[in-house]
Amino acid sequence: MRAIWRVMENWNGSGAGEEKITRQKLSDQVFERLREMIVRGDLAPGDPMPSERELMKRFGVGRPAVREAMQIMHTQGLITISQGERSKVSELSADLAFRQMDMVARMLLSSSSDNLEHLKEARRLFEVGMVKIAAQSATPEDVADLKQLVDDQKKMLGNPSDFIRVDIAFHSKIASMSGNPIFAAVSDAMLSWLFNYHTDLLIWSGRENVTLEEHMEIVACIERGNAADAENAMRSHLDRSQDLYRHHD
Repeated sequence: MRAIWRVMENWNGSGAGEEKITRQKLSDQVFERLREMIVRGDLAPGDPMPSERELMKRFGVGRPAVREAMQIMHTQGLITISQGERSKVSELSADLAFRQMDMVARMLLSSSSDNLEHLKEARRLFEVGMVKIAAQSATPEDVADLKQLVDDQKKMLGNPSDFIRVDIAFHSKIASMSGNPIFAAVSDAMLSWLFNYHTDLLIWSGRENVTLEEHMEIVACIERGNAADAENAMRSHLDRSQDLYRHHD
């Protein structure tokens, strides 16, 4: 009997609080219902969202709960809100998924130099793999696009922000040549996260012409269809440029 009481005392003590059931906010419940409607296909990409009045009636809630739920939907990229127009369901994509991570990723990179080094390592392995696929699958149109990006980048010498913008477009194009939208989204995300660390330092780096030469060599390897040379050229390019990304003190 004493053993039973000890079990009951432990249950009513420190462990009991871990099992408490919390009441979910109305707006969270509305959000969950709307998200389920999108997942089920009841609301398809491009469809207008029901009006506030319709949602209030359907879910039996007030306007504040509906508005808060809609704002959460917008913040998460599930719907787009335009002034004077009905909100519409967004196209779900890999790019959208990575954009939702953007703020957290930037904070993570800012918090520790180790995190930045990990991202640089991941980017190096990823882009070497991407350029191999590009060399194996490039079309004449792909090669022409890459050459045009290099030409565009030449015109941006002396303009750091635009030079980097085209630099990002060059690497993004190589990833997109895989035909895999997840690869393209990963590339865009990593380049976007690194952008803040590149901008300030490129102004005084004085290595922009080296970057252009390396890009031209990468394109030449892709045009020849030589995957091994393309991998080596990309690896060399990233090894040299990695120091341009440094943790802000």
